[in-house]
Amino acid sequence: MADKINAVKGMNDILPASVPRIDRLPDSALWSWFEQTVRGLLARYGYQYMLTPVVEPTALFVRGLGEVTDIVEKEMYSFTDAMNGDKLTLRPEATAGIVRAMVEHNALYNGPLRLWTMGPMFRHERPQKGRYRQFHQLDVEALGFPGPDVDAELILMVRALWRELGLVEGEHVRLEINSLGQPAERQAHREALIRHFEAHADVLDADAQRRLHSNPLRILDTKNPAMQAVVEAAPQLMDFLGEESRAHFDAVRAVLDAAGLAYRVNPRLVRGMDYYNLTVFEWVTDQLGSQGTVCGGGRYDGLIGQMGGKPAPAVGFGLGIERLLLLIQELRLPVPAAAPAAYAVVPSATALPQVMAVLEQLRAAGVAVLQHAGGGSMKAQFKKADASGARYALIFGEDELSRGEVTVKSLREGGGEQVARPLSEVATWAATLQSPAPNI
Repeated sequence: MADKINAVKGMNDILPASVPRIDRLPDSALWSWFEQTVRGLLARYGYQYMLTPVVEPTALFVRGLGEVTDIVEKEMYSFTDAMNGDKLTLRPEATAGIVRAMVEHNALYNGPLRLWTMGPMFRHERPQKGRYRQFHQLDVEALGFPGPDVDAELILMVRALWRELGLVEGEHVRLEINSLGQPAERQAHREALIRHFEAHADVLDADAQRRLHSNPLRILDTKNPAMQAVVEAAPQLMDFLGEESRAHFDAVRAVLDAAGLAYRVNPRLVRGMDYYNLTVFEWVTDQLGSQGTVCGGGRYDGLIGQMGGKPAPAVGFGLGIERLLLLIQELRLPVPAAAPAAYAVVPSATALPQVMAVLEQLRAAGVAVLQHAGGGSMKAQFKKADASGARYALIFGEDELSRGEVTVKSLREGGGEQVARPLSEVATWAATLQSPAPNI
């Protein structure tokens, strides 16, 4: 036998629930339910779907994310194209690619855009609970909108998503917000931070010392317990905000307050990329251990100009799908079952041509029907029908077919009630199989 080849460590298969596995990864039915929920919600908010390449020029992420970030320094999958020498990178996040596409195609020429995408991202880090080397993100961006109204819209949209998924804000997830102000304000704060941390250099760990003069804001995000006291005593960016930045933040808060959304202003909240300004936010949970952030985003008004486009405001968020689905599993929230409406029981192989023609009519009418394959006794087929989760069994026995009928039997409700339906009028009774309650 040939040697078995396994997937790359930290890059996982998303399999149907019927496939046994030892890990806690979400199954494909849970994944599909999430995707369908997202598509419906974002359509109601007026966001349009788009896709960008998985591979981008390395310079895109170095310029967009900042050279002194964990992603660029340690986590990117970068390589040189053997065909032409181009330096390329598997995308570690989605925003930079979307902005690149907007600039390249002059997409904001006719005005602002609301966009979203979903797909795989890649970071070379140690795989752990909810964090993988290939992971998937939902990414939502509003480009060309300068006001705090769209900042608040995105935050409220995430709350709406939580509710549709069965998560309760304040109980399962909670919102933290902050303002990073504008570049000049952040620069003044940066200088104050450097002075503060220089005065406590003996407390800083190696990572903080390395970031001290390149990206001191990231020191505030440290998880090192030995540094918490000096971080808590550090100057707060909020004290450096000007009147316009404060007004923007207050306007966002006013909308959230009016919508009854509870939140915590966290003056230490920063984001991992250099491009953020003004509003930043995170939705966090206590249910996943140290990996508590399930969604994060904010405003990045300078990135489009930084990428070579005409300067334009922008705001967005990213949501880690694996981590979110893991949270849903941890909480044992109810998820709609991915089951067919009906299961076709076919006792005789000679009946297959006639039966399959009927099943095609049902599917054309929008009914999900799983056909039994491989023969077997009626008892064995009914066992498979029950295990499929279908609400109804369609029994194509010799007696039924001789009368030009099929027997429709309830498997879930109605105590096994059954009724005969004419094969010549499939279109007239197909909709009854879609009913959530017995309607046969």
